[in-house]
Amino acid sequence: MKTIVSVVLISFALTSFSQVIDIELFAIGLNKPVSIKHAGDDRLFVVEQDGTIKIITLEGDVLPNPFLDINDRVITVTGIGDERGFLGLAFHPDYVNNGYFYVNYINNSGNTVISRFTRQSENLADTNSELILLTYAQPFPNHNGGDMAFGPDGYLYISSGDGGSAGDPDNNSQTLTNLLGKILRLDVDNPSNGNNYGIPNTNPFLGNPSGEDEIWAYGLRNPWKFSFDNSTNEIWIADVGQSEIEEINVVDINTAAPNFGWRCFEGNQPFINNNCPPENLLTFPIASYTHSGGDFFRCSITGGYRYRGAAQPSLQGIYFFADFCSEEIGYLQQDGNDWVMNFTAPLNHNWVAFGEGLDGELYVSSIGEGSLYKIIDSNLSAEEFEINNIIAAPNPASQQIIFTSNNEVVLINKLTVYDLLGKTVSNIENVASSNISLNLNNYDTGMYLAKIEVNNSQIKILKFIVN
Repeated sequence: MKTIVSVVLISFALTSFSQVIDIELFAIGLNKPVSIKHAGDDRLFVVEQDGTIKIITLEGDVLPNPFLDINDRVITVTGIGDERGFLGLAFHPDYVNNGYFYVNYINNSGNTVISRFTRQSENLADTNSELILLTYAQPFPNHNGGDMAFGPDGYLYISSGDGGSAGDPDNNSQTLTNLLGKILRLDVDNPSNGNNYGIPNTNPFLGNPSGEDEIWAYGLRNPWKFSFDNSTNEIWIADVGQSEIEEINVVDINTAAPNFGWRCFEGNQPFINNNCPPENLLTFPIASYTHSGGDFFRCSITGGYRYRGAAQPSLQGIYFFADFCSEEIGYLQQDGNDWVMNFTAPLNHNWVAFGEGLDGELYVSSIGEGSLYKIIDSNLSAEEFEINNIIAAPNPASQQIIFTSNNEVVLINKLTVYDLLGKTVSNIENVASSNISLNLNNYDTGMYLAKIEVNNSQIKILKFIVN
């Protein structure tokens, strides 16, 4: 069981898309958690920067023994501001059968290593199974990127920073003959040319001497975190800024060789204009924010995910991100062709990673505290017995709960009940009644979500507790 649960109220700026979000403490006792992934089941796998992967159960318990420990191969991390170490993790789409997973770390020589490991048992990897796919030099200790994920196309995507220092002194991001400042794309299932990976035949520079075969996108400064929205076939890349601007980029994965503009541009603003391509060949961010544009100093974006879970319908499609320095969590919500951005108040946590569970629920990690929090919508509260003319009573309940409309013209057409994993527990359709009685005799103790559709096609969401 979770040993501690606390809820912190977050109020966003007042706009037409204003939300009230809670973060719920999910797991404690981690050491520098910098990446959160799932392996096709309800567990979370958390990368610890010093060189280990820990497993967190559905109940929020951290298993005492690491899933993987490669501390001896990972460079020693000197503190919270050190950008090196064990950085990325991705599970093969067929992990359940082949046991393959991929990691991204900085080795003891200070260079990036992309490797494959193999599962030994359910909760343990074989440390001797390392198969190195790719290594490349890091000229400076910062801007390593480090994230990785399999895309909807089945290929492995890897983010690489511009090599560090400041201002990309060697113009690595716009130079196509190295792997720095890029998103790489590999075919791990079809090795070729003596490598432990292949090149997708749609990679834009395949066979072109002007660019490295592995490159899919370029013009990035430090894409610390990215994610895929499988509902839209898009990749969301949060790129850490230099002097003033943090940016969020979005493109369809079928886009050919997107150039996100760094170091010619920081966000939408010119940065260094020497030897830059025409602006119409660049892909500019869909959203950005400045370091001094709010009430608190901002400096480094941590990219997240679009919410695609079922348990919190009001969050559907919202993109979550955070800022390391201001300790705010932000979100983007679409308004026609535009995106509306809002931030929380500072939360006293240096947020470094978001994670998505198998059920689409979102988590965020605090590096200094070593904890994971779950993002929840505080409007889905068990204390709210009435929402827009719909009343649920009694709540908590034991044998039955009755959903009632207290407006004679508002009839309930459909009731769907989900558990907190997003699984459908009950579904009652075509009712057209002012009340529905739900028998709870076969329900386990716990919290549930009731999604209620009324005759005007509006949807109401209520939480209820079975005790």
